[in-house]
Amino acid sequence: MKLRFPFSYFLIFATSYLLNFVFFVTSFSNQKEGKKMKKLGMSLVIVSSIFVLAGGCLAQDTIKIGGFLPMTGAVAAYGQDAKNGIQIAMEMKPTVLGKKVEFVIADTKSDKIESANAMSRLIEKDKVVAVIGEMISGDTMAGGPIAEKAKIPVVSPTATNPLVTQDKKYVFRVCFIDPVQGDIAAKYAFHTLKAKKAALIVDKSQDYCVGLAKFFKDAFTKLGGKIVAETFCVTEDKDFSAQLSTIKPTNPDIIYAPNYYSPVALFVKQARELGVKAPVLSGDGAQADELIQIGGKEVEGVAFTGHFHKKAANTMLAKDWIPRFENKYKAEPNAFHALGADAYFVLLDAITRAKSTKGEAIRAALATTRNFEAISGKLSIGGDGNAVKPMVINVVKNGKFEYLTTVNP
Repeated sequence: MKLRFPFSYFLIFATSYLLNFVFFVTSFSNQKEGKKMKKLGMSLVIVSSIFVLAGGCLAQDTIKIGGFLPMTGAVAAYGQDAKNGIQIAMEMKPTVLGKKVEFVIADTKSDKIESANAMSRLIEKDKVVAVIGEMISGDTMAGGPIAEKAKIPVVSPTATNPLVTQDKKYVFRVCFIDPVQGDIAAKYAFHTLKAKKAALIVDKSQDYCVGLAKFFKDAFTKLGGKIVAETFCVTEDKDFSAQLSTIKPTNPDIIYAPNYYSPVALFVKQARELGVKAPVLSGDGAQADELIQIGGKEVEGVAFTGHFHKKAANTMLAKDWIPRFENKYKAEPNAFHALGADAYFVLLDAITRAKSTKGEAIRAALATTRNFEAISGKLSIGGDGNAVKPMVINVVKNGKFEYLTTVNP
C-alpha cells in the first residue's frame, strides 16, 4: 500500500530539520560546542525520520470511510441523527480487515452544489474508499456522478427517489424506494382510513417530495380515489395560508404531505389553527424529532410510512444497537439514527466479503448483499443498488412516534 504522510508529521519533520540547521550553524560559530551540537542535530534527524515512518504506518492501519452528510442547513437533523447512529455502530464494529475505521465527515450543508463539493473533497482530498450518504435524494444525486466516475461506492441511508440509483453502478441504498412507499401510502389511505378524496401539499424544490407525491397520486387514483386539490411549497416556506385557502374548501378525507419535517410541522400547525381537521399522512422524511418539537400538540395523529420503529426491530443487531444508543443518548432512536447505522454495517459487511478496499470489489460485494439482518429489518441489495426490505407505518401519539404496523415486500 502506498504510504500517506499526515500533515502533522510533515510539520514535525520540517521543524526538526530547521532546528538541525540552526544547531549546525551555531556549531561553526562556537567550535568548542560544535561536536555537541552536531550530535544533537543528528539525533533530531533520527527522531524526525521515526515520526515520519510512524505516520506512514498509521495511515496504513486505518481505512477511511466518508460521511457525505447534511450537518447544517434545512435538513441538518437528518445528518446529525445519522452521525449519532453511526457512532454507536462504530463502537460496536470499529475495525474491518484488521484495520481501524476512520470516519471522515464532509458537510453538504443541505445544498446540491455543496453536496457535489463535499463528495469531491472526500474522494480527492481525504482519499476515502467508500462513502455513506447523502440523506436526501436531490443531494445524493448531486454527488453520485462524481463517485461513479471515481469508482467509489456510495451507500445512502435514506435517499428514496428511484433516480438516485438509476444507471449507476456504484450508488446503493439501505432504504426502500418511493414507488413502493407511495403505493403503500395510497393503499393505507384508501383501505384503512377509508379516504376517497385527497388533497396534496408538495415541496416542489425537493426531488424526493415531487416524486413521492406522483407515486401516491397515481396509486390513489388507480384505487378509485380522487385528488381534489394539489398545492405546492418550498422547503424554506413558513406561511401556508395560500395553500390552505385552496385545500380547505375541498373538504378532503386525507391530506397527503410527502415533505420533510419542518414544512410538514408548520403546515399541520397552521391547518389546525384554521380548523382543517382532515388527517395528515406523510412519508419517511417526516420522522425526525424536530417534527414534534416544531409542531407540538398540533401534529398529534400525523401518520407516515417509515423505515424503522424500535417495536418492530427484532434482529440480533437491533437488540444490541438499540440499548447502546439509548444508554448513550438517553433517547429513543428514530429511522435516521437506525439507517445511518445500517448503512455502516452493510458497507463493512461488503468490505469484509470483498476482502479488499478497492472500489470495484466493494461494489461487487454490495450488489450481492442477501438477507442481511440489519437494525431496520432483513434486507437484500441487487445490482440495481436498491434495497428490498420491510416498511413500517408510524403515527405521532402523546408526543412520540408510535408503531402501527409493518408491511413486508
